[in-house]
Amino acid sequence: MTKTFKALGVLLTYPTSALQAAAGEIITAIEAEQRLSGENKAALGELIAELADGDLVDLQESYVALFDRGRATSLNLFEHVHGESRERGPAMLDLMQVYANAGFALDSSELPDHLPLMLEFLSQRPFADADDMLSDCAHILRRIGDALRKRGSRYHAVPAALLTMIGEAGLSPEAAEDAAAFESDEADLAKEQASLDEDWMDAPVVFGPEAAPDCKAAGPTAAVIRFMPRQHQDGQGKRNQ
Repeated sequence: MTKTFKALGVLLTYPTSALQAAAGEIITAIEAEQRLSGENKAALGELIAELADGDLVDLQESYVALFDRGRATSLNLFEHVHGESRERGPAMLDLMQVYANAGFALDSSELPDHLPLMLEFLSQRPFADADDMLSDCAHILRRIGDALRKRGSRYHAVPAALLTMIGEAGLSPEAAEDAAAFESDEADLAKEQASLDEDWMDAPVVFGPEAAPDCKAAGPTAAVIRFMPRQHQDGQGKRNQ
């Protein structure tokens, strides 16, 4: 069992005041994790600081825009594999059976393939089980992480950390280049907006007036589920551990 999976899963949940209050505990768990690199810990620290210190409404709006609109950054893993095809239903049932066999009952409105929920489950399992399940979907984790980094989001640190913990190659180098271009575009837009604001200064317009304890333990043992045989490794293989 490892608390780190739970900590990483909580970071991917909808931002709440409870999440902000737990920032200190989360950073403690991450700093204690020997499987994470210094780079991973630094990137996660930046994300935690953003979540802890940001305006809650702004954080929530950004979260919805990032994770709930579009497939590229969806945290429902089977969406990246099956989309809306009929194969997704049986895959969900298989995963729910894995949880049930391990003595876990879903206590959430989230789908069983929701990554934070799965990490909550894996935090209660032997590391070998977690390694097996996450290695099988490493290509999906990398895809999500790449998409997040391309959007300039600090959330990319979570998939990157998961890949490191299971000995997989990290995010694609191209994603970092795209992130730099994204940040440059954002800076240009900010300058353009500032210029527009100055032009209109003389004519103002006045207008009128839970982390994710998603699973609960009830008993022992289970096998892990297979997402799908990987046809390729996106050019990157598993590192020696």
